[in-house]
Amino acid sequence: MSILSQKSAPATREDLQVLDDLLDTLRANADRCVGMAANMIGVNKRIIAFSIGPVNIGMINPVITKRTGPYETEEGCLSLEGVRHTARYQSIEIEFLDRNFKQQKQVFTGFTAQIIQHEVDHCEGIII
Repeated sequence: MSILSQKSAPATREDLQVLDDLLDTLRANADRCVGMAANMIGVNKRIIAFSIGPVNIGMINPVITKRTGPYETEEGCLSLEGVRHTARYQSIEIEFLDRNFKQQKQVFTGFTAQIIQHEVDHCEGIII
């Protein structure tokens, strides 16, 4: 079974280097990528990274707790050729740990929310 189709294991403090590697990989692929999950770099841990303009953000053990405003869209993925049809939500509330393992809760909307949903799907073993 491909690592991309497996549910990711919760990350611990020992996995902090994975977050740094993921952020480095996201920066290196900024010309063609706005988000990544750890399983995309071969690590089966629940860690994601994404870009909001020039800022890259990492989340450890992200869980979407609220979803509102469903819509249909198409997305691409570094792991797949072409684009695929998918359902997303306009607004999400997400709980996660920051790099200091401090609990966070934030609301994201629009394209940023879409990116996060895509990467959290990767953590669940879901590929569009």
